[in-house]
Amino acid sequence: MSTFLEFEKPIAELEGKIKELRHLSDQGEMDITAEITKLQTRADQLLTETYAALTPWQKTLVARHLDRPHFTHYVAGLIEDFTPLAGDRVFGDDRAIQGGPGRFRGRSVMVIGHEKGIGTDGRIAHNFGMAHPEGYRKAARLMQMAARFNLPILTLVDTQGAYPGVGAEQRGQAEAIARAIEIGLDVRVPVVSVILGEGGSGGAVALAVGNKVLMLEHSIYSVISPEGCAAILWRSSDKAKDAAEALKLTAQDLYKLRVIDAIISEPTGGAQRHPQEMVTRVGAAIATAFADLDDIENPDFRAMRRKKFLDMGKVGLA
Repeated sequence: MSTFLEFEKPIAELEGKIKELRHLSDQGEMDITAEITKLQTRADQLLTETYAALTPWQKTLVARHLDRPHFTHYVAGLIEDFTPLAGDRVFGDDRAIQGGPGRFRGRSVMVIGHEKGIGTDGRIAHNFGMAHPEGYRKAARLMQMAARFNLPILTLVDTQGAYPGVGAEQRGQAEAIARAIEIGLDVRVPVVSVILGEGGSGGAVALAVGNKVLMLEHSIYSVISPEGCAAILWRSSDKAKDAAEALKLTAQDLYKLRVIDAIISEPTGGAQRHPQEMVTRVGAAIATAFADLDDIENPDFRAMRRKKFLDMGKVGLA
C-alpha cells in the first residue's frame, strides 16, 4: 500500500526499513534474510494489533482511504454482462451513481451504486461520489425497472453524502433523495445493500433501504460526518474525534443497534491493502444474503423492508 494513514506511521517506518533491507539483499551485498523476516513478523503483528483496536475516528479515516476498492472494482469482480444505463430521463446523467442490469453468480440482478472515482481526473469526473438530483432519479428509475422485470436489486453504497451545491438544491435534491427512498421501500423485489466505505446521510440511505443491509468491518454509516457534527455542536472541527465516538457510526455499533444485519470482515490492514480479497469476501456475503432471502416462504419483501425500517425507530429496541 503506497499511502499510510496518520495512525499507521509506526507500521510505515517498519515497512520502509524492510524495503531498504530487501533492496540491499537483492544487490547481494549481504545476507540479511533473518533480519528481514524478524522485521516482517513485527510489522505484521503491529498491523494486526492496530486494526484490532481502531477508534471510531480511525475507522472513519480507513473508510475514506483512496485505495479502498470502489463500485467499479466490485462490478468487475462480481457481475457478469454488466450493462450500464445512463440518465434520469429528466435532466441528464450523474456519474456519481452508476447502475444497470447484470448477472451475479448466475442470478440476473439490477446493480446500483456510488462511484467515487479513481485518480484525480476520475474523482472529479464522478464528483467524488457525491450525487446530484439526477443521480438519485436515475437510481429510482433503475429500481422501478428492476421491479417491472422482477430483478433482485443490489446496491453498493460509498458516499460522503449528496452534493450540497446550489444547482443541486435548485433541481430538487431533497425531493430526489426522498423519492429514491420511497421507491426503494416500495419495490416488491428483494434488495441487498452493502456499505463499502462511507455511508453519509440521506445520500447513502437513498440506496441503502435493503431487506439485508451489510457493512464492511471498517466502514461508517451516519446521519452526518464527524466534522459536520463537530461544527454544529462545538463550533470547531477539532472535535471531530469526539463526534465520531458519539455518533455510533461504526459497523460494530450499528450491528448492536440493529440498524444493519451483518458485518463483512476485512483483510488485516483493511480493504485497501488487499482489494481483490475484499471483493471476494463481499461476493460471498452478498450470495449468503440473497440465499437467506430465497429461503423465506411466501415472502413479501416490501412489507418486510418497511417493517425493518419502522422498527428502527422503536424506543428500547437496542
